[in-house]
Amino acid sequence: MNTKTLLLHHADVLVTMDAHRREIPDGGVFVRGGVIEAVGPTAELPDTADEVIDLRGRIVLPGLVNTHHHMYQSLTRAVPGAQDAELFGWLQTLYPLWGGLTPEMIRASTLTAMAELILSGCTTSSDHLYIYPNGSRLDDSIEAAQEIGMRFHACRGSMSVGRSAGGLPPDHLVEDEAAILADSRRLIETWHDPARHAMLRVALAPCSPFSVSTDLMRESAVLARSYGVSLHTHLAENDNDVAYSRERFGMTPAEYAESLGWVGPDVWHAHCVKLDEAGIALFARTGTGVAHCPCSNMRLASGIAPIPAMRAAGVAVGLGVDGSASNDGADLLGEARQAMLLARVGHGPAAMNARQALELATLGGARVLGRDDIGALAPGMSADLIAFRADTLALSGGAVHDPVAALVFCAPEQVDLSLINGRPVVVGGILQTVDLGRVVHHHNRLARQLAESH
Repeated sequence: MNTKTLLLHHADVLVTMDAHRREIPDGGVFVRGGVIEAVGPTAELPDTADEVIDLRGRIVLPGLVNTHHHMYQSLTRAVPGAQDAELFGWLQTLYPLWGGLTPEMIRASTLTAMAELILSGCTTSSDHLYIYPNGSRLDDSIEAAQEIGMRFHACRGSMSVGRSAGGLPPDHLVEDEAAILADSRRLIETWHDPARHAMLRVALAPCSPFSVSTDLMRESAVLARSYGVSLHTHLAENDNDVAYSRERFGMTPAEYAESLGWVGPDVWHAHCVKLDEAGIALFARTGTGVAHCPCSNMRLASGIAPIPAMRAAGVAVGLGVDGSASNDGADLLGEARQAMLLARVGHGPAAMNARQALELATLGGARVLGRDDIGALAPGMSADLIAFRADTLALSGGAVHDPVAALVFCAPEQVDLSLINGRPVVVGGILQTVDLGRVVHHHNRLARQLAESH
């Protein structure tokens, strides 16, 4: 049992995101065995520990939470032909490329995407892997997460309705539904950890209304609830998505989700750009979560999600960077900045402030993923925290006036320190768990190989 103690003290300001939203000058955190034991002004904390880290000149906050991603897509960023398309055209361009994915590529792309996320302040991420060609498995992503040290919600995605049956993906990329459910069961039994402070959880995630059947949606919900795991899918992403749902099912996306049992605190939907008033009320009433992906929604011209209306209604909203081929980056603090800016473009300058954007990236994401042990710095929470230097060029001036708001307004490049489950994963801006140069070189070689195989 890990009983090692760690003291982090003398932070210029420590953003707790606790029930009182305290921001503590000269703040610190005392950790034992990967769990926070005390938070407060440095003078009120123990002055000794097995390890002590001085955080003078740093702004500290809870680790950020990413609620939606497709990490394999880092291999197909900025692909010509997909750069200027909306969702359906973008997918139809990239499906053939993705058909060449291998287990090695899944692992390498996951390491790359997670490294990028971690360096931007993310400590917990979900990933939605819904394509499994050439022997690829979700296990390939899980093993990469364990190597790099990220807290991970691995979503077993799936596609079962190909083009010949009225779906969007090519027939050779869809799976048999019985095989999908069998593999889902295997993954939960092999990997899922329901305990507090778990580093790995599994969720079931049929891809979208236009790539899976109603039967698979229903059966996945039944299976997930029998094991107590969460459900995730894409919903109401753009006008074409809504039109497909109305034409094929005779319902809005929200009505369709409700008809399948896909609402509740154990469900979160990505995008919801076109969620209507009735859908927002449904999600608020049932505790259904939303992964807001502003960069992707802008990149694919999907629209501006009604996030202020969702938040006002009490809907659980977190942030997602979305797939690396529809963003095309994985900067979670940058995503918080974009969420604030996009809300203002759509709904006025008071629609979202910097601290609300940070709340979406921390507590909001934790709530969406069904976690009560991350997203805030408080006794009993997992020791996931990040620190940014206040003396960088990017924060020059901003850190003088309001260092917390400056993190969102001024867009700092990357974290100076990242602790995940009490383990230092980034120190002095350097990733400690993998050789980043080697990861990038390997990833680029595989991206080239994938492109040439098409």
